[in-house]
Order: sequence, then C-alpha cells, then structure tokens
Amino acid sequence: MAPPPLSRLKKETSQDDFETLKQLIHGKLVDKLDLNKLGDLQGDTLRREIRLVVEHLCDTENPLLNRAERERLIEEVLDETFGFGPLEILMKEEGVADIMINGPKNVFVEKDGRIQKSPVTFRDNDHLLQILDRIVSRVGRRIDETSPMCDARLPDGSRLNAIIPPLALDGASLTIRKFGAKPLALEDLLNFGAFTPEMVMLLEGAIKARLNTIISGGTGSGKTTLLNTLSSFIQSDQRVITIEDAAELQLQQDHVLRLETRPPNIEGKGKISATDLVKNALRMRPDRIIIGECRGPETLDMLQAMNTGHEGSMTTVHSNNPRDAVSRIETMVTMGGTELPLKAIRHQFASAVDLIIQSSRLQGGPRKLTYVTEVLNMEQDTIIMQDIFRFMQDGIDEDGRAFGHFESTGVRPSFMPRLEAAGVKLPTNLFAARTLGQ
Repeated sequence: MAPPPLSRLKKETSQDDFETLKQLIHGKLVDKLDLNKLGDLQGDTLRREIRLVVEHLCDTENPLLNRAERERLIEEVLDETFGFGPLEILMKEEGVADIMINGPKNVFVEKDGRIQKSPVTFRDNDHLLQILDRIVSRVGRRIDETSPMCDARLPDGSRLNAIIPPLALDGASLTIRKFGAKPLALEDLLNFGAFTPEMVMLLEGAIKARLNTIISGGTGSGKTTLLNTLSSFIQSDQRVITIEDAAELQLQQDHVLRLETRPPNIEGKGKISATDLVKNALRMRPDRIIIGECRGPETLDMLQAMNTGHEGSMTTVHSNNPRDAVSRIETMVTMGGTELPLKAIRHQFASAVDLIIQSSRLQGGPRKLTYVTEVLNMEQDTIIMQDIFRFMQDGIDEDGRAFGHFESTGVRPSFMPRLEAAGVKLPTNLFAARTLGQ
C-alpha cells in the first residue's frame, strides 16, 4: 500500500496540531474563567470579554499563527465555550436546509435540494455527546442510556432529533431541520414558485374566514413553513394557542400562547402529552388552536375542537395526498383506543375540516403546493372532496429537477358564502378552468 502524498500528510498533521492547540486553549480558558464575575455579564458583552482572554492565550501558546488561523482558532474556541462547537459552522452556512450527523466523523448536509458530505467533523463521540447534552439541557430535555431518543429545538427555532448508543450503533446521530431566525415570507414562497398569486388569494380568504385547515405532506415538504406563512393572515385581535412536541412555529401575531409537550422524567412520571395540552387549551379561551403536527390520539380532540366553536384551527399531518390525509387521520383517531365506528369518525372529519392543502417535495428538491382540496360532506360511508387548484408535473429537466404547471380545475368552492360573509371578495374569474400564470 503506497504512503499518502506528502502534501496530504502535512495537511492532516497541521489539522491535528490545530485541534490539539484548540483543546489546550479551551482547557486553559476554563481554568482562567472567574464564574462569579462573569455572572453579571450578558450576551455580546460576555463574548467580547472572553474573546480578549482567548486572544491573549493564542498569542501566549502559539504566536506563529497567521491572521486567518488565529481568527479561526478564536471563533472555534468561543463556539466550544458558548455555542454548539462544530455545529455552529453548519448552522451559519447559507443554503443548508438539513444537517445529518451519523457519528462524529460522518456529517452530511442538504444544500440546494441535494445531500452532500460536509468536511466538518467532531473530535470523537464524547465530543458529539457533550454538544448534544448542551443543546437538550437548555430546553429542559434529557438524553442518556435510559432515554436514548430526544426531540429538541435550537435557539433559532431549528428542530433537532437525536438518538444515541446503544440504539445508534455508530455513535450519536443527530438530524437538524434548520429554520432561519427570519421565517420565509409569502413573497419568498411566491418567488420560489411554491404556489401562485391566485392560490394565495383563496388561502388568505380561507384563513380570514376561519375555515378549518389541514396541511398535509411528506417529510421535508414544507408543511411547517407553509403553516407559518398562512398564519400571517390571522387577524391580530384573535387569541391563538399553539401546541407542539418541539416548538418550531414562528407566528407573527402578538397574542400567541405557545405550549410544548413534556416527556416523562427519569422516574417515568410527569409526561404531558399533546392530548393533555389540547384539553387544557380548550379552557383557555382560544379563538384558534394550532397543533404543529397531529400524530396520535390528540387528533380526535382537535376534530372536536374544530366542531365546537374553535373555527379557523389548523394542523399538519404526514401523507402523500389529500385522500391519504383522511385515511391517516382516521387511523390516528383509532390509535387512542376510541371505540367510535368508522362512519362516526368520518362524520366528525367531514363536519370539522373545510380545506386540505397538500405540500409536496418533488424530485430534485423543489417544493410545491400540489393540491388545494375542499372537504364537502358525507355520502353514505364516503367523504366527498373536490380539488380547487392542483399542480401537474410535466417532466424532469437536465439538472434532475421536476417541473410542471399549476391549474385551476374550474370548481367554485361551496364555502364561498362564508368568505363573502367575512368580507373577503375574490375575482369572479378566479376559479375558471385554466393554467395559472398564463
């Protein structure tokens, strides 16, 4: 076996030396810190004070570092001290939508709709676990051998799922869905071609007229982003309660009460489920209830809330199309041990839900709003629905990305009188059968 090239060996040695120096300076920094004095400092002021100490340590331990190496070393030591170590680099990188960590040396990112390996690594599994523990402890969660799976959130709202040994065989594994500090606005999604102005006019009217709405889609299809965007149409004088497993919604209204479920403690007690929070929310005088994602028995409570005066409520579910969304909700209601007959569950659904919005991630990464579907009523044992708008895929371009067009089906929704009663006026030709955008 031939030895590695000299240039590569030099680079590896240099990186090892850099990591050794970083650990040395970080250790000396911890020894030097006077925690009593630092307790009075906050935020940027604290970081500036610590930066001065790190700069002095850099000059003392290795004055031969060039300017770029010195600055990189300082930033990485600060990230290790205050932030999330190597994760900070990935969180700050533009265009990264997902971060997938399969053990300390295998880090992947999704960028521009494609998964690629990142040069960022962690020292070892202990280093990765240390960063993970710092994240989950800040939001009141825990992860250890007795509870080796965890959902948590980062300060910017990004969502983290982690699973550690013994369940993960190759070291701790993290999956992070990034959410920027500034959520995507309606104009951003229009520019991306996620939907058309005609679709926005209908959706805005539906939210203002307090139609109960379900957003369905697969993993990474943009359900939460779409929910955030549509919530901007909620009137500012309404009281909104959100319920999530790991808080990631970023509603823009002032009168928002955010609730988050809680896992059991180390003794297996103290668990607060989404069902508990929905029942409690009904006693808190909400105008609307928004569940980040229905995934269990809380689905029945959500349908009942929609049927008992909490109009304009919204939630998301995982499904491939609107008809699948109905089937999945039926399944989740029965998961709670409810002995309701299927016909009764369907009656609840047909009476509660007005609109299903399907968000899909197509081949190559583009996200599109593929169906806007109205739920009409029950006929015998079947829920009757009709598509108002839909996306039709035309093919795949040379970059492997799907493309197509939006179209109006020519169906005028039966809920139009509710929109008009709410003062929403839409163009008379909005629902004419045609290709949108032409």
